[in-house]
Amino acid sequence: MTNTHNFLPVNKKDMIERGWEQPDFVFITGDAYVDHPSFGPAIISRVLEAHGYKICMIPQPDWKDDKSIDVFGRPRLGFLVSGGNMDSMVNHYTVSKKHRSMDSYSPGGKMGLRPDYATVVYCNLIRRTYKDVPIIIGGIEASLRRLAHYDYWSNKLKHSILIDSQADLLSYGMGEHSMVEIADALDSGIDVRDITFIRGTVYKTKDLSCVEAPVILPDYAALQEDRLKYAESFYTQYINTDPYSGKVLVEGYGNRGYVVQNPAAYPLTQMEMDDVYGYDYMNTYHPMHEKDGGIPAIAEVKFSLASNRGCFGGCSFCALTFHQGRIVQTRSHESIIEEAKHMTKDPEFKGYIHDVGGPTANFRHPSCEKQMKYGVCQNKQCLFPKPCQNLNASHKDYVELLRKLRQIPGVKKVFVRSGIRFDYLLADHDDTFLRELCQYHVSGQLRVAPEHISDNVLKYMGKPSNQVYETFIKKYEKINEQYGLKQYAVPYLMSSHPGSTLKDAVALAEYIRDIGYMPEQVQDFYPTPSTISTCMYYTGVDPRTMEPVYVARDPHEKAMQRALIQYRRPENYDLVKEALIKAGRTDLIGFEKHCLITPRKMDRNTSGHKDVHKKNPSGQATRNQNNKNSNHRKQDKSGKNSGSYKSGQDNRNSRTGKPAGQNDKKYQKQKTGKKKH
Repeated sequence: MTNTHNFLPVNKKDMIERGWEQPDFVFITGDAYVDHPSFGPAIISRVLEAHGYKICMIPQPDWKDDKSIDVFGRPRLGFLVSGGNMDSMVNHYTVSKKHRSMDSYSPGGKMGLRPDYATVVYCNLIRRTYKDVPIIIGGIEASLRRLAHYDYWSNKLKHSILIDSQADLLSYGMGEHSMVEIADALDSGIDVRDITFIRGTVYKTKDLSCVEAPVILPDYAALQEDRLKYAESFYTQYINTDPYSGKVLVEGYGNRGYVVQNPAAYPLTQMEMDDVYGYDYMNTYHPMHEKDGGIPAIAEVKFSLASNRGCFGGCSFCALTFHQGRIVQTRSHESIIEEAKHMTKDPEFKGYIHDVGGPTANFRHPSCEKQMKYGVCQNKQCLFPKPCQNLNASHKDYVELLRKLRQIPGVKKVFVRSGIRFDYLLADHDDTFLRELCQYHVSGQLRVAPEHISDNVLKYMGKPSNQVYETFIKKYEKINEQYGLKQYAVPYLMSSHPGSTLKDAVALAEYIRDIGYMPEQVQDFYPTPSTISTCMYYTGVDPRTMEPVYVARDPHEKAMQRALIQYRRPENYDLVKEALIKAGRTDLIGFEKHCLITPRKMDRNTSGHKDVHKKNPSGQATRNQNNKNSNHRKQDKSGKNSGSYKSGQDNRNSRTGKPAGQNDKKYQKQKTGKKKH
């Protein structure tokens, strides 16, 4: 059992053993207590501890019991509240709004240990006991709900989470800078209601006279009445997420006053990043969770290395722009190598570093030099629709880092599993990285995310055209062939994204047929708070242009689009047939090679309709034999996919973007056997 001495106190006995009479802050989180830098509460608590503050932890309090937040009594400075590493609603529900069976951030993967809308519930729980203690909220749930937002699960436009939670202050983004400034302000005696000057925070006020040069957004009542106003308001928010060019935003709530968002905190310097990841984390879960089976989520990050944060990829369905921002921040080689060396001393380490990356693995510096002075371009993307002429597309630093990690004694293999941007890779005229990626860092399969093949859909996704993906695949295949490697690229595909019609979904199914690929997992578009795609879903317009966008909102149509991607599954037959008929593509029902499904014979001796499908011995529709050996998109013999790397999608990680990626046999042997949720 792990020594508890270096974990932060989780009960009064722990606190007394440290010689503390009262904590400065009590940290309440919707996750179990995991002291690892892939978990936001671990980072913030260690940052505050390093600045001299006493932090006590209450993981997953019983929200039905008022006494559950009174473990340590009244904190000297305030309560810190986070819903956890995932939005609690994404954690609880699939895109079809069905309850998930497992919570990877709870002991033993058990569901039901946190409430829906956890941040709001925890804050209201605190307020019932402590009427006047400052409450500061943060984490992904608060960050993405900091202003009025569309809530998919209730199908309503919700207030800023500050209004519903009764919290005093919200820290958005990663929070290291803002949380220390908040703590210092409270420690100096400043009333929490007067802390209105810190970057990366959102606060409530009744008086705007002291707010300098604000951008006034439509008030909440106006947003409720007119969805187009919400689209306009959202885009104003979207282009003001940069710390250098972002403006103060104000949203009105009638007699409740105003919610004011300050510009984002400045990005961490490399030295600050090294400090953040260099604290004495225990790198595992608290031993109190051992009896319940441990915490499944640690398995996918324990032997992974975070090398960067932030992403200039700009995918419409990803929340990173709102949370981590577009400016890439990196750790030094020395910091990462030191962590890797420490990792090799762990008794459970088998020689495999599972990942070296972040939201996008092959981003190791800001997209262009001017960003650190002027910020990112407000009305222009770095990679979409084509790479910007100012883009610094270089993998030299990343290649050098990977080479150093490969040389560490005890390291057998270094994988890159958190996903790469293939359009950025192609923009680099030096193919050294791709060659070494194929030689040393792929476990049989490389995950890439074209997401779709329809250029019209890709336009709304903020992704490059399908031709760019095809160019990458040809290059990837050619290099693997040169080295005599049988390695494939697994494309991740999304159904029902705004802009995708049934005809687009059929075209995607035809593409899958032509390349001889059968995806085991499909990402059905999941409207999570504060993404461009979610704004399209709610409003029916693209907020960047205000032009109408087709949106598949009907659950049955969404099911048809999803079924088309997995058209070979017998259980999808009825949905696929209905979709083909509705799309006017009955030419794809037949026995010819190009057909997706065969006609059905009817058993008229039954009251219902039985499938007496013509099948090949495997039970699947006949594949296009001419493409049977299209290796680059096939799966390995296990037939299992290995996750993905973007947030805001069903079955994908919404925290750091690090997937499990379990297809290498050697890698599988050392796994705990717990599946990724």
